Amino acid sequence: MTAPPFKPGALAGIKVLELGTLIAGPFCARMLAEFGADVIKVEAPDGGDPIRQWRILKDGTSLWWSVQSRNKKSITLNMKDERGRAIARQLALEADIIIENYRPGVLEKWGIGYEQIKALNPAAIMVRLSGFGQTGPMKDQPGFGAIGESMGGLRYVSGHPDRPPVRVGVSIGDSVAALHGVIGAMMALRHRDASGGRADGEGQMVDVALYEAVFNLMESLVPEFDHAGVVRERTGGALPGIVPSNTYTTGDGENIVIAGNGDAIFKRLMLAMGRIDMAGDPQLARNDGRVPRSAEIDEAIQAWCATQSIDSALATLQAADVPAGKIYSVRDMMSDPQFLAREMFEQHHFSDGTPVKLPAITPKLSATPGQTRWLGPTLGEHTDDILASLGYDAEAIAALRLAKVL
Repeated sequence: MTAPPFKPGALAGIKVLELGTLIAGPFCARMLAEFGADVIKVEAPDGGDPIRQWRILKDGTSLWWSVQSRNKKSITLNMKDERGRAIARQLALEADIIIENYRPGVLEKWGIGYEQIKALNPAAIMVRLSGFGQTGPMKDQPGFGAIGESMGGLRYVSGHPDRPPVRVGVSIGDSVAALHGVIGAMMALRHRDASGGRADGEGQMVDVALYEAVFNLMESLVPEFDHAGVVRERTGGALPGIVPSNTYTTGDGENIVIAGNGDAIFKRLMLAMGRIDMAGDPQLARNDGRVPRSAEIDEAIQAWCATQSIDSALATLQAADVPAGKIYSVRDMMSDPQFLAREMFEQHHFSDGTPVKLPAITPKLSATPGQTRWLGPTLGEHTDDILASLGYDAEAIAALRLAKVL
C-alpha cells in the first residue's frame, strides 16, 4: 500500500517539548505529534526512555516504541549536568506546550518549573502528569497507573464479586491520564490563542493526576453513594443495574457480549432465543423489573448461547437487531472487515526493510487527519539537528558529546 503524501496536520507549527518517560507523558505527546505538532523528546544518554526495552523487542528495541514515539524527534541530554539543563530550558522557552511526567518538584530543581518558565514566557503551556497532582499531601509519592486505577475507583469495580479485583490488560490509568492531558493542552492552547497568541497570550498549567483522570470515568459512583448510600461492587462481565448486558460463552468456546438492556431490545432477544414466556412476562418488560431477576435472565441467555456457535449466535442476534459482538483478540481484529474498511492498520517498514503494521491514528479528521511520518526514532537521532537549530556549531556539539552532556 502506497503511503499518502504528507500534508500539514491540525497542529502544524505547534512546538512541543516532551520531558518524561514511559507512558502517560509520552502518550500525550504522541497524540500531538500524530496530528502534526513538532515534538522534541528529551532522553537520557545512557539508554533513553525505559519503554525502549519493554515487552516484545526487535533488535533490542521495543515494538511498542515504534508506536509510542512515532513522529517525535529524539535528543539526548544529561539533565544532571547544568549544560544539559540549560539546553532543555532553551527548548522549553521556545515550545508552545511542555509535557512532563516527573514527580512534582523535579522540574523546579532543574530550573524548568512552570513558574520559572512562565516568568520568561507568559504564553507557555505546561501539561504536568503525575500520580497525585501538583498539590495535596500525596503529591510527592510515586504514582504509577496501577495506583491511579486503584485509588480512582476502577480496580474496585473490576472483576467478579467473589474474587479480588483485577486489572484491565493494558495500562489504562496512564493512557486515560494522557488523554486528559491532550484535552487540557488543546483547551489551554485555544485560550492562549484567543487571548493574544504566542506573543501576548496567556498560558497556563494543566495539572493532571492519574487517580483523578480515572475517577473522572466513574459515572454515577459519587451521587449513588452520597444520596442512596450505594457502593458499586464488582459484577463480573455484567453491567450493574442494566439487565441484560453481560458476557456469555457459545458452544464452540468463544465469548460474546450481548446488550439486550433496552426494553424493546430485550423482547426481541427473548423471541430470537425462543423464550416467548420471558418475552411476554410483564415483570420483565422494564429494566427495573428485570434487575431483581438478572441471574435468571443470564442463565437463560447462557443456556441458549451454549447451543450456538459464535457465528450462528451473531447471525441470529443481528437479524433480530440485538446489539451483540464477539470479544476480539488482535488476531480477530486484523482480519475483521470493519477494521479493514476503516483502514485501522498502517503498513510501514523498519530501517532494515522489515515490514510492520501499526495501529492507525484515531480520531479520524476529515480535513486534517493524523499521519505517521516516521516510526519511533533511534536514541538521540535528532540531537545534532536540534542543537544546530539552537545555534550550536559542530565544534560546540562535539565538545558537549565529549563531556557526556549528550
